[in-house]
Amino acid sequence: MSWFTFRFPDFAFSFLSILFEGIPFLLLGSVISGVIDAFVPARVLTKFLPKNPNAAIVLSGLLGVIFPMCECGSVVVIRRFIRKGLPLSCAVTYMLGAPIVSPVVALSTAAAFRGQSPAVMTSLRLFLGFCIAVLVGFVVRFIPHEKLLQRKVIDTLPGQKRAGLRIAAGSAGDEPLNLDLDSFSQKIFRAIQAASSDFLDVAFFFVIGACIAATFNTAINQQIILPLATSPFLSILAMMLLAFILALCSSTDAFIAASFVTFPFAAKLAFLVFGPVFDVKLFFLYGVIFRRWFVISLLVGLFILIAVICLRIAVLNL
Repeated sequence: MSWFTFRFPDFAFSFLSILFEGIPFLLLGSVISGVIDAFVPARVLTKFLPKNPNAAIVLSGLLGVIFPMCECGSVVVIRRFIRKGLPLSCAVTYMLGAPIVSPVVALSTAAAFRGQSPAVMTSLRLFLGFCIAVLVGFVVRFIPHEKLLQRKVIDTLPGQKRAGLRIAAGSAGDEPLNLDLDSFSQKIFRAIQAASSDFLDVAFFFVIGACIAATFNTAINQQIILPLATSPFLSILAMMLLAFILALCSSTDAFIAASFVTFPFAAKLAFLVFGPVFDVKLFFLYGVIFRRWFVISLLVGLFILIAVICLRIAVLNL
């Protein structure tokens, strides 16, 4: 029997099923992100944070419940928040936690895993995402921001001298110059602009992911990948690597993960926790804000930590 047999009707049915289930959540997440980008200044977030640094970090991991944001949007937005004085440890915690600890993500995960322990998967995903974000926030708290941030980001911090010209009008995440945002209509326009940009950018990756998942499920002989899928260690590593490559949005990635029916629960969980905090597009986005050594350290540390946790969960045979 051939290892690859492509039949377009089977592919189209699987592809459209994934696409039509995931697109509404992608649209909802993009709209929410756009509204937050336009209407929620950094001072609103800081009002929610207690003065105790440790408590502020913990609470920052839960801000995604109130201010949900996809991973693409969170990286762009936290740069603005850092420039407005939000503590770096809190900003990083929010950046990592918001794409997972979100009502949209909870709903999409539960919907995608109907018949596959949806309550357990959703709860574990949100809990692990929160814990990992808080853990990284505590680590960042004890590292001087001069060692973590890019020089151009440090120059924009409150109290810092800014060298050179600011070309903010075309920079991702920067607020446009000479634009009065007090006007409600201008903020609406900005929200629509941000939401449409996020939707189009992320939808591209989602369609690619849906194509790969549909091809995998309909064209590849499942007997060939059975040894990989039945090994807890190899299946977890394979799904995490796939999450890194596909670079999906956290509001839709559950539909891709759920479609890999031959892979165990723990491997799918690893896919859903690792992808939103680190993938190939985030590698470059993080590099806009943080120094390269920190980005690489974050990649290695998160990969090992999530793999170990999911391996332990695999022992439960969920």
